[in-house]
Amino acid sequence: MKAQVTLLREMGAARPYTESRPLEIVEATLEDPGPGELLVKMAAAGLCHSDLSVINGDRPRDTPIALGHEASGVVEAVGPGVTRFAPGDHVVMVFIASCGHCVPCAEGRPALCEPGAKAGAAGTLLGGERRIKVDGATVNHHVGVSAFSTHAVMSENSCVKIDRDIPLDRAALLGCAVLTGVGAVMNSGHLRMGESCAIVGLGGVGLAALLGAVAAGAETIVAADLAEDKRAFAKDLGATHVIDPRDPDAVAEVKAWTEGGVNLAVELAGAAPALKFAYDITRRGGATVTAGLPNPEAKLELPAVSLTAEERTLKGSYVGSCVPVRDIPRFARMMQQGKLPIERLMTHRIALEDINEGFERLAAGQAIRQVVVF
Repeated sequence: MKAQVTLLREMGAARPYTESRPLEIVEATLEDPGPGELLVKMAAAGLCHSDLSVINGDRPRDTPIALGHEASGVVEAVGPGVTRFAPGDHVVMVFIASCGHCVPCAEGRPALCEPGAKAGAAGTLLGGERRIKVDGATVNHHVGVSAFSTHAVMSENSCVKIDRDIPLDRAALLGCAVLTGVGAVMNSGHLRMGESCAIVGLGGVGLAALLGAVAAGAETIVAADLAEDKRAFAKDLGATHVIDPRDPDAVAEVKAWTEGGVNLAVELAGAAPALKFAYDITRRGGATVTAGLPNPEAKLELPAVSLTAEERTLKGSYVGSCVPVRDIPRFARMMQQGKLPIERLMTHRIALEDINEGFERLAAGQAIRQVVVF
């Protein structure tokens, strides 16, 4: 069938993207879904820094590639052997397709699925296929989803079914911002009611993490970001304290507010200095979790003895250490109950043809979560 897809032919375009226009909306031919695959009509797709990092070259991917990974949609057709989905089902996409059989999947850690990671890096679906062609040439899938498209073919293991009464524009955020941010707090960080928590980096994922800290019942929530307007917004969302990490007294202030440092600091800025700040404001015996994706060349220096002498924990969190088939419906119910008001993070609803303007806005720090509504 024919579909409109968002194609990135080369990485590293100069800003502003409103002028260089690295993303092209083109007509593509989609092959029919194969065994274990779905054809999904997109409803909404969020603009995320993970997409931006492919555009600017921080996360190299083979091109040409059809971008987009945070989305919701409706199943239009199923391939042979599919029994868990049917046409008309509402789904949220997940950017790691878990095979269910490798060692991480067997351990209950599908975010670390080895075949899923290999397929995502290679630009294929989980089974190794590419189902997109533009002008007769094969195009790579973005982490098995390619959500900035009117339709997409993907593995059934890239989708989670949701109730039909959940608004699809909000549901799109469940697949990345909420899984990553809320999951980093609740699953990776194991934040307990009454504890203190810091969120470092207040983009869409960071503010989702802040909502997760509020929902978990944190008593003290410190929100740190370079941008004053984001700090103010964080206060409105439930942060008890906000701070600019560039302030020379920032570490001392946080320790004063929290009697020695926070129980849990979660870094979501995707920058080594932000992770260092998060570590510095974590208390003795506390945990520092990073779910940011810095440039692969970035390095982190820490006093090694502090890990032992202060019994500190420093850990990574990928996809919020989530089990998507468990956590997406759980977070969706919390959203419907008003416990995760993620609609407040949606600062812009845009059309697909305005996607270059949207990514320039994201790169300039002028948006929280923008959603392409189809």
